Amino acid sequence: MNFPILSSITFLPLIGAFFVFLTRSEKTEKNNGAIYISIFTSFLNFFISLFLWYSFDTKTSEFQFVEEIDWISGFIKFKFGIDGISILFILLTTLIVPIAIISCINSVKLRIKEFLIALLVLETFMIGVFCSLDLVVFYLFFEAGLIPMFLIIGIWGGPKKVYSAFKFFLFTLLGSVLMLVAIIAIYWITGTTDVTEIYQIKIPHEFQYLLWLAFFSSFAVKLPMWPVHTWLPDAHVEAPTPGSVILAAILLKMAGYGFLRFSIGLFPIASDYFTPLIFALSVIAVVYTSLVALMQDDMKKLIAYSSVAHMGFVTIGIFTFNKQGIEGSILQMISHGLISAALFLSVGILYDRTHSRLIKSYGGIVNILPKYSLFFMVFALATLGLPGTSGFVGEFLVLVGTFKVNFLVAVLASIGVILAAAYILWLYKRVIFGKLENPQLKKINDVNYLETSMLTVLCVMILLFGFYPDPLLETIKVSVDNLISNYNLEINNKLTLK
Repeated sequence: MNFPILSSITFLPLIGAFFVFLTRSEKTEKNNGAIYISIFTSFLNFFISLFLWYSFDTKTSEFQFVEEIDWISGFIKFKFGIDGISILFILLTTLIVPIAIISCINSVKLRIKEFLIALLVLETFMIGVFCSLDLVVFYLFFEAGLIPMFLIIGIWGGPKKVYSAFKFFLFTLLGSVLMLVAIIAIYWITGTTDVTEIYQIKIPHEFQYLLWLAFFSSFAVKLPMWPVHTWLPDAHVEAPTPGSVILAAILLKMAGYGFLRFSIGLFPIASDYFTPLIFALSVIAVVYTSLVALMQDDMKKLIAYSSVAHMGFVTIGIFTFNKQGIEGSILQMISHGLISAALFLSVGILYDRTHSRLIKSYGGIVNILPKYSLFFMVFALATLGLPGTSGFVGEFLVLVGTFKVNFLVAVLASIGVILAAAYILWLYKRVIFGKLENPQLKKINDVNYLETSMLTVLCVMILLFGFYPDPLLETIKVSVDNLISNYNLEINNKLTLK
């Protein structure tokens, strides 16, 4: 294909943001022109990404649709390309963004034009992360995403928005400083920042350990892993609903993708060496943050802590270095993107009506919001990994892969599944069932057409990939096999040298 489809998908939201900028500003009323342009742009991008998926060859592990332009002559190439792993994250991004934009209609009351511009610019940066095949280009997209999200939290957030925005920004920025140093070191070692060339050259074993730690410092914060996860609950609580949806569904996955593409792909020897560290931190995250979630009285904060626990499963699966574990971790990220987006939308729907996220403010709403209660039940059951939902497939494969390499880690991680059932079912019981004691709740309406549409799309995706995950597995199969074979080759070479 000669058409630059990856550049089109990446920069189309930026073009949409420009046209939104040209619309008339409305400080207090809805800017319908900005909303229509944003929805059209995001849906067009989604349909182009579906065509990309349709055109993708699942039988090869080679990077496809490669675009390469000299940027800084002799140093950096603006290089794009995708494999079976990255295309799923592009699809997730282009699916979630239009849903987030539609949710703005009810949840963003002021300066919606500027908010939509920030969302569209953020979409460009997120897609750029998954397309980049040059380390410098990846770093620029990876860090640039901080700016629009910082603005989304800091301008449209809650009472502590400034504190939460700066905490989010500083944690993630400081975590990435070492990664920039590592990228410069890689150029010094290999003479290139082209990822495909570095795969062929191979980074010498003695350099891998420090370089791995430098990349880890960035990915661990962004994922986030325990104990550098504390920025996430604050950011989620203060962010507006669309911000929380994007943050949980996509931004966290950029770090998981980084572990696969760079930590394992570039530093397999170091990845093997530091696996006990990853397992230890991940198990603590799964168990500890699940217990903390049980203690929360704010629905958003509870879901935020559950995200940390689910990302613990992701890192465990990635570092099993076997087919079931890595495929499970990818499916877990895609599934969590859908489920977390649905849960934050569900909380946002209640908050738009009552202006409260506290669990104690609710109870008995099944009597007045039956459709909402049904949607929320599906999302709650998917969170705890009920068979038949996408949440089950990822967790099951991760645990199968983990049992193969470390029985103790698998058993401890399984405790997280039990705790997830405890905190999410207890949340559902307190919010949906019981007596309707709050008189203000009797005045609120069930989900409207727009809300039903958003929740239905996510519900269908969660159930579809729960019963039939083959389209996802077939897409990533060859790329995962190639990743594992390259890893095993490096480990075997090391053993041979010894």
